Amino acid sequence: MNYRKLGRTGVRVSPLCLGAMNFGGPTPEDESIRMIHAALDAGINFLDTANMYNAGESERVVGKALAGRRERVVLATKVHFPQSGDINDRGNSRRHILKAVEDSLRRLNTDWIDLYQIHRPMLDIPQDETLRALDDLVRQGKVRYIGSSTFPAWMVMEALAISERYNLARFVTEQPPYNLLDRRIENELVPLALRYDIALLPWSPLAMGMLVGRYARADQAPEGSRVARIGSWAAERVSQSGIEKGQQAARLAQERGLSPSQLALLWVKDQPAVTAPIIGPRTMAHLQDALPVLEMSLDAEAAAALDAIVPPGSAVADFHNTSGWMKMKLS
Repeated sequence: MNYRKLGRTGVRVSPLCLGAMNFGGPTPEDESIRMIHAALDAGINFLDTANMYNAGESERVVGKALAGRRERVVLATKVHFPQSGDINDRGNSRRHILKAVEDSLRRLNTDWIDLYQIHRPMLDIPQDETLRALDDLVRQGKVRYIGSSTFPAWMVMEALAISERYNLARFVTEQPPYNLLDRRIENELVPLALRYDIALLPWSPLAMGMLVGRYARADQAPEGSRVARIGSWAAERVSQSGIEKGQQAARLAQERGLSPSQLALLWVKDQPAVTAPIIGPRTMAHLQDALPVLEMSLDAEAAAALDAIVPPGSAVADFHNTSGWMKMKLS
């Protein structure tokens, strides 16, 4: 397997990252642990979770699964979303970060977090407050590296400038939503990542299932789908034109002897600046479908055919970005 460098660090990670959003619910604990072990046995050494996934259950299950294997895993988690009814137990403030990291370390049953990420940006907290808190955690050895998630390119660049000015730990990763149906990060974030050696760790590589062929209509969420379970923000990322484009990509996958999800994941994995897309399997079958992509490479002919479906830098016509998504992203 071709392990990849995590941004400007000396750490090497697998070209797929196992996302733990489903672990501890809806995926039961015992199956979650079996899936984590299967991924590690297949060569995946990169695992991503967050303190808000299933109210902390995901971190707890991950910590239990990694007992005896922690040293061989690059473990990432995230902070930002509310942890209780306390108005200060949320966000990107120094106060919240210093409390949240201790809770995550306890649930994960570890002394350190390899990659600690700010789950969403905020406009009403200066980034220097957030970065100073993260820098302290790095100096204390509780965190090895830091990153961001779903930050616009200008805020990533601002964070890099602040870190350079004050000699603080700097972001080495960014987790953007990225898939064949939404290529807008190619306009600003990808060039920035290439210039400053930021590792991109895309989430939603299957476009909420639109690239898997699960949807017939945008207003009819399949049973068991993420949209059916989560609603609102996930539903805003499903569109009729996206479903139709996904069906075109699925036909191309069939011609190449791949499942639609394998081709969609392979496409993201082999895009410029991408280190490891985050897979979020709910079942062992989902995981087993994704694992062969570890050893695959996207050929030029397939890349050109997919570019014809959704051109570089664009998104499907009726993709729901828009104000509601941006409002959530920056709050």
